[in-house]
Amino acid sequence: MNPYLDVQNLTKTFGALTLFEHISFSIAEGQRIGLVAKNGVGKSTLLSILTGKEGYDEGEIIYRKDLKVGFLEQSPQFDPEESVLDACFNHHGDDEKVLRAKQVLTQLKISDLTQPMGQLSGGQQKRVALANVLLTDPDLLILDEPTNHLDLDMIEWLESYLSRGRRTLLMVTHDRFFLDRVCDMIIELDNHSLYTYRGNYAYYLEKRQHRLEVARAEITRANNLYRRELEWMRRQPQARGHKAKYREDAFYELERKAKQRIEERQMRLKSTNVYIGSKIFECQYVSKSWGDKVMLKDFYYNFARFEKMGIVGSNGAGKSTFLKLLLGYEPVDSGRFDIGETVRFGYFSQEGLQFDEQQKVLDVVRDIADYIDLGGGRHFTASQFLQHFQFTPEQQYNYVYKLSGGERRKLYLCTVLMRNPNFLVLDEPTNDLDIQTLQILEEYLSDFPGCVIVVSHDRYFMDKVVDHLLVFKGDGVIKDFPGNYTQYREWCSLSEKEESSDVKVDKRVKREYHNTEKRKMSYKEKMEYARLEREIAILEEEKRNIEAMLCGGTSDVETITKMSKRLPLLNEELDEKSMRWLELSELE
Repeated sequence: MNPYLDVQNLTKTFGALTLFEHISFSIAEGQRIGLVAKNGVGKSTLLSILTGKEGYDEGEIIYRKDLKVGFLEQSPQFDPEESVLDACFNHHGDDEKVLRAKQVLTQLKISDLTQPMGQLSGGQQKRVALANVLLTDPDLLILDEPTNHLDLDMIEWLESYLSRGRRTLLMVTHDRFFLDRVCDMIIELDNHSLYTYRGNYAYYLEKRQHRLEVARAEITRANNLYRRELEWMRRQPQARGHKAKYREDAFYELERKAKQRIEERQMRLKSTNVYIGSKIFECQYVSKSWGDKVMLKDFYYNFARFEKMGIVGSNGAGKSTFLKLLLGYEPVDSGRFDIGETVRFGYFSQEGLQFDEQQKVLDVVRDIADYIDLGGGRHFTASQFLQHFQFTPEQQYNYVYKLSGGERRKLYLCTVLMRNPNFLVLDEPTNDLDIQTLQILEEYLSDFPGCVIVVSHDRYFMDKVVDHLLVFKGDGVIKDFPGNYTQYREWCSLSEKEESSDVKVDKRVKREYHNTEKRKMSYKEKMEYARLEREIAILEEEKRNIEAMLCGGTSDVETITKMSKRLPLLNEELDEKSMRWLELSELE
């Protein structure tokens, strides 16, 4: 493969903090690589180093000569006076490029190309920055959280766009469906080192688990040896010259290995001390508009006890507005929310929490409570709670100003949960959180004995957490769907196919109505009819084979992924050919 980038023995430190040490990897033409790691270990820093925006301590970064690199930053900055189109690129009157810019920006729901960048929200600016990177057609795309601030339709469009052709990319994202469907290689930063997994996200999960099991076994063995070596060291004379130097060196290496930590949680944070009454809330024919834009129109819903609801829809359709109306942060135009007396809301907002920068992480949580009561005589101290959400004891005594953006979001989440609410309202909780923290949160919400409403564009997260959806379609239209996001998309796909079939049948009926006498099949149509019979038989055989393979449970992950993508395309092709065969079969 044609090498684009080679990184050799790269090291980066901030004072006493080492982010990574002597890491090496390469990117070849056509590779699509996902970078995963916990918050605060240097993902965004590594991307900034690779694009020359930040320096490094040691190592070498070698790009292929004349390689064109496009970089999407996590928080891009623009001249507030320049227009959307100028922010995308200097088009120099090239109509073809302007047309393409309009197409990409339309997909990302940016419609006014003359609007000054200073009038756009942070999310809209991120989408313009994404359009900018895509439009420049770089050889190598480096993307930092590309799915943040995109709604589900945009994410699926971007997923399809990046998967086409031989695009080469390196990206950081928490969206696991996106990782699984776009990337063919995962690299993981962990404990200052880099680990490479040559497969998609599902493959990475399997192989990472194996790596951790091997590491645990090595640490257990090292601990046993360390105890014996420690006894030997203590028995020796104090004068260092009397000890075997090679054995002393081996002792210190063994000590380092034995003290390694595999920070995988062994305990589920399950509370039995949360009570919520049978009456939760009733949304009684609520309406809300902003000027001419209708958010809700005579909307009624009675929320059930222990319900875990997801809210999805396009940006600006009213999802966050609905949460603020429920919580009383915004007034309704008409109607009301009737909320049960036992309900205690815990609200995680998109805007986040403003922290005292000079306060220590542990003190932020202790200001809320010293411990959380789990019931049955069990409790978690503030420190234990933070450690459960992957704040090490050392990090807990760090000042807030030292935290990364993802670590701040995680600390904000801890402050919400530490209040021990019985009804969680989470508005985009997955943004900027690392995958490990998302897994902890998913586990917490699965065990949570109260009610949950989640607004999120993370399909994987939604599938694992919610059992019911409200779909905001815009203009006050809201669909109530009894299932998770994947089930909803499957239902939409089935509905679209049925509508398409109805349209095709309707067209055929109209043609037959206008042709009262059946005409005979032409020679060309006879040849087509025979060909279609052969092709349909082949496609049906392929479909049977794929379905048998998917149900068999013996295929590897790569094959299953490939076949899962082929099956819907195969069904669509079968539908089209079968419909044409039916049309021809009506002729004499």
